Amino acid sequence: MNKTLKIAGITIGDGHKPFIVAEMSGNHNQSLKQALAIVDAAADAGAHAIKLQTYTADTITMKGAYTIKDKKSLWKGKELYALYRQAYTPWEWHKPIAERAKKRGLIWFSSPFDETAVDFLEKLNAPAYKIASFENTHHPLLRKVAATGKPVIMSTGVASQEDIRESLKVLRKSGCKEIILLKCTSTYPASPETINLLTIPDMRKKYGCLIGLSDHTMGAGVSVAAVALGACMVEKHFCLDRAKGGVDSAFSMEPDELKLLGDECHNAWLALGKVTYELGSEERKSMVYKRSIYASKDIKQNEKFTTENIRVIRPNLGLHPRYYESLLNKKSPIDFKAGAPVKFDIKEL
Repeated sequence: MNKTLKIAGITIGDGHKPFIVAEMSGNHNQSLKQALAIVDAAADAGAHAIKLQTYTADTITMKGAYTIKDKKSLWKGKELYALYRQAYTPWEWHKPIAERAKKRGLIWFSSPFDETAVDFLEKLNAPAYKIASFENTHHPLLRKVAATGKPVIMSTGVASQEDIRESLKVLRKSGCKEIILLKCTSTYPASPETINLLTIPDMRKKYGCLIGLSDHTMGAGVSVAAVALGACMVEKHFCLDRAKGGVDSAFSMEPDELKLLGDECHNAWLALGKVTYELGSEERKSMVYKRSIYASKDIKQNEKFTTENIRVIRPNLGLHPRYYESLLNKKSPIDFKAGAPVKFDIKEL
């Protein structure tokens, strides 16, 4: 199993900070100016990558094929063809978006939704490919993407264990050697109780891949928890301003939220550290604030220690509290002033 992989010079995986991806989706609202502003905002917020979607309404569905009937859907009553006409990123925008991303120090890559999109993205030298959840059983697409030899990131929403296993087999057999699987719940927005993040370490063991999270919940909490469970990557839908609308804006992060997400995921990763029970250097400095044995009254040499003349208090400059009971009724080897730490070679008793 690969413990790390590289995309455009950035190492992702064990020992490396979480890879934060801002998903533009259709939040550009058919404005190239807004698309470029989203790239800039993602860079300013500290994301590592911007992700696009490469399709047209005609490469993903057909007119009249289906109208969304789910009453809870953000797109209830919308005909699929019309929705994708509204949401798609014009292919001629990909190059200027990629150039802006490169200028701003961002990696760019995309989710192709059919084989022609892969051909197009190859001409732009896309450094990696993302397989969307609803395409993760599209075997012809998987073979096409795998044949490029580039890293593949695949979301696992709406897929059974057997689906995932079979799709991984297709990818690997077709030439893909570097894969990240993303734990994903394909509802929009998703509720935290449907995410089941404890599946992340099991996925890594079961499928032998690096595991990340495609997060459709609101806020940063689920992503931070995923990093704590070993997620090497977090993908979040991103917009400039939810109030201004957009096909995915209702469950997308705004710039200040993406900045917070990146910072807190990085903190979670730093906090993982290693398995150790040793005190760190900074924590050792706090040892002084623990308790120890002190004289609460003046004690003369050969006077007995009692509950009246010794106490266990802060700071930690006297004998360890473990000796409190054994000191009682023993004679003091030296004089102690009230308020002084009781400290001597315990072997003297």
